Amino acid sequence: MSKGFVILAQNTTNTDYVKCAEGLAYSIKNCMKRAKVALITDNEYNGNVFDYVIPLPYGDQAPTSNWKLINDWQVYEASPFKQTIKLEADMYIPSSIDYWWDVLKYKDIAVCTTIRSYKGEVSGSKFYRKFILDNKLPDTYNAITYFKKSRFSEKFFNTVRRVFEDWDQFKEILKCSPNEEATTDWVYAIACHIHGVENTTIPFSDMSMVHMKQHINSLLSEDWTLELTVELSKDYLKINTFPQRYPFHYHVKNFSTIIGEAYGN
Repeated sequence: MSKGFVILAQNTTNTDYVKCAEGLAYSIKNCMKRAKVALITDNEYNGNVFDYVIPLPYGDQAPTSNWKLINDWQVYEASPFKQTIKLEADMYIPSSIDYWWDVLKYKDIAVCTTIRSYKGEVSGSKFYRKFILDNKLPDTYNAITYFKKSRFSEKFFNTVRRVFEDWDQFKEILKCSPNEEATTDWVYAIACHIHGVENTTIPFSDMSMVHMKQHINSLLSEDWTLELTVELSKDYLKINTFPQRYPFHYHVKNFSTIIGEAYGN
């Protein structure tokens, strides 16, 4: 059964997400030599790190040039793999997660539910999760999502599409500000609730990521790169001397430049 990693990356007015995705792909290939990686984008890409460069099946549905999240549901149809791990573009994989496939293959969908600090400690911080708490939704993080091609997965992503497209109607029954935006985390949490948290998550704590937001790491500001030391080579990533083992969600987009320098780009 074919398996691989998929990264949806669309450049916005402020961020070169394709550059982020390229750095992520290099890190995947570096620690998992036989891994297959697909880029899904509507932007031009002339590099060679990706095994597949795939256009959005239904084109860009985003209403503005700086808000592209609504296209996320297209990853299901666009993925060329029977088993897929979807990763957000602003991530880095410091060590092999190839063993995940042996655990995840028994699920149709598994959305990440565990985050960690840069020290590797599981975080229980809910600072950024008011919407989740107020609406009693599963505490999921779409940045890492496993899915296989199946009727159940197709239904899940159809729900993701519907929530994005009908967000104004959903807000009428949700506890949130009238100006609340439909983020991928919120939409995935709603989809997990609709289809059953027991069917859409997995009790596998290694399927987790280091999330570099301020309050998860007890930092002074959201720009952790101004506060913590970074040691990065093809062989390791250390933050304040702590070796990173889990997928690293760096959040501050200019870190992609440091990744590019490490890989000679």
